[in-house]
Amino acid sequence: MLGAAFLASTGVAGAAEGAADNESTANAAKFMAAGIAMGVGSFGPGIGIGWLGGKAMEALGRNPEAAGVIQTNMILGIAFAEAIGIYALVVAILIGFVF
Repeated sequence: MLGAAFLASTGVAGAAEGAADNESTANAAKFMAAGIAMGVGSFGPGIGIGWLGGKAMEALGRNPEAAGVIQTNMILGIAFAEAIGIYALVVAILIGFVF
């Protein structure tokens, strides 16, 4: 909500003052979009990794003999979840430098 108010206020000021301010407004919107993409894209993997770690500790508490298998599966799950966060980072970088 605060971002929308910021964009609205800078858009009105940019329209009144000329092309240089329109460029700064476009840059502000571009970097805000990159930040939102990174924030939304890292929210799911963060929750997933936390949940995965908690469940792995619960499984280790119930069956300590299976520590090797549980740890291997946990590391694989974390790597797959983290890949989504890396994709979000790539999208944010593309938004920041390409558009």
